[in-house]
Amino acid sequence: MWFLRKNTPLLVIANNIINNMGDNIINKNSDNVVNEVVSTLNNSNGLTITEIVEKAKLNRSSVRIALAKLDGAEKVFVRKIGMAKVYFLKGGKNEI
Repeated sequence: MWFLRKNTPLLVIANNIINNMGDNIINKNSDNVVNEVVSTLNNSNGLTITEIVEKAKLNRSSVRIALAKLDGAEKVFVRKIGMAKVYFLKGGKNEI
């Protein structure tokens, strides 16, 4: 079938459309998780990852990724207490 050959314009266009749709879905889901984590942290005096997972009812790896994004954007700070890391929102009422 000539239209299924590699790198035909039709196949390239279809792949681009599918890839872009997937990226948008992933970005929207990722943004929702980040917003949920921010909301959960905003209503607390600092939480561990386990506490965020329980309160927000999110998957642990998604929460970890969201916290890494927030840490990279300098929106949270982390206080290590024993083996646990407690996350706080920067600029909030709980910042030291």
